[in-house]
Amino acid sequence: MYVICSMLTKKQKNLLLYINKKIRSTGVSPSYEEMKNSLNLKSKSGIHRLISALEERGFIKRLAHKARALEVLKLPETASANDIYNSFSPSVITGGLDSSSKKKNMEEVPVLGKIAAGTPIEAIQNEVSRIVLPEGLNKNGEHFGLKVSGDSMIEAGINDGDTVIVKKSNTANNGDIVVALIDDHEAMLKRLRKKGKVVALESANKRYETKIFGPDRVKIQGVLISLYRNFQ
Repeated sequence: MYVICSMLTKKQKNLLLYINKKIRSTGVSPSYEEMKNSLNLKSKSGIHRLISALEERGFIKRLAHKARALEVLKLPETASANDIYNSFSPSVITGGLDSSSKKKNMEEVPVLGKIAAGTPIEAIQNEVSRIVLPEGLNKNGEHFGLKVSGDSMIEAGINDGDTVIVKKSNTANNGDIVVALIDDHEAMLKRLRKKGKVVALESANKRYETKIFGPDRVKIQGVLISLYRNFQ
């Protein structure tokens, strides 16, 4: 009996992270052509060898009866949070909530209470304060702020106590971090995944489970575009 070494080469790790990112953002596996281009390889034969090696080491599984369908079973222990969740890098405006930071002629938006980044809390409340939109932000559309409560999105760079800036929208793309209203009375901040008629709301913290809902239970309220963070 022998054990296959689980340590990955750089190319194997890069391919695994690319596959994981693609599935998280689109809901489907990348094509062999996309994988070849992502690693700057000259032929697809190299991708076939890398896929076989990842499958042998238990990192991925090929799904039967589905063309090019792969499932990521685990990620390498050396993968950082930035590797895994790099589809969103928040634009952080430090110290932006100080009253001295408010400038004339800058657009203000309402802060509508707290939003849970972990366990759902009551739906978005009435205006509790106002903040200015960050400089350089595309001002098209309506925006609002929410104070983050909880730590389930910390691996996406969103901390307890941050104030997120959200652009109002009733639609979002796979992989977007959204404000989702559940059953018309609970709101949460989560990463959106849609596959068929199933809506998954993912945390960016391994301690929290993904929440699965039918499409009639989830309404998108907006998409996260930036956040404020005060440092004491």
